[in-house]
Amino acid sequence: MGAKWVLRWGLLVLCTACGATRQPVVRADEGVGGSGSASQSAAPRRYVDEDLGFEIIRPTAEWQLDEMNERTPEGLSIPVILRHRSSGAQVVLQVAPGVATPTQFAERLTEGLRQQPGFTTTDPQPISLSDNAVGFNFQVGDGVRGRVAVREGNSGRVLMLLATWPTEASAEVLRSVDALLEGVHPLPEPDHG
Repeated sequence: MGAKWVLRWGLLVLCTACGATRQPVVRADEGVGGSGSASQSAAPRRYVDEDLGFEIIRPTAEWQLDEMNERTPEGLSIPVILRHRSSGAQVVLQVAPGVATPTQFAERLTEGLRQQPGFTTTDPQPISLSDNAVGFNFQVGDGVRGRVAVREGNSGRVLMLLATWPTEASAEVLRSVDALLEGVHPLPEPDHG
């Protein structure tokens, strides 16, 4: 996997986060599913995707979950985008084939973003989401800040989360972003025995 592939992922996610407008598809089982319906406060806060092997726990009903089901020829999936209604913050989840470790994904993405005009990033560092999770912060110009978290998924996948928010967002919004990043988990591996 080359650095260009990872950079394309980063730019794809940034473009998707800024411009996705598809209406959400609600998938709900008892207490499980996406949101985006008219009754937002009653929407389930737990979303499970058994096909891609992850779950998301939304920290508050302020986070609207839009199911995207976008897939690229390289095997990347953008299953959901979460939007914080009042602040404009967004979190994009991408599921990638495990062709690199979370650290390698984060390093290559950081290198690629640093080459783009207006981007500045911190260095990737271990984060507390899991034993192998890595993350970094970035800024785009003066108006957008963000955070990337990369962790192992299940079945040979990697979960990559890209959060963006307006520079003037409150500390409460940033805590909510962090809570959302912490609320994304791989499902337990299926028992084939």
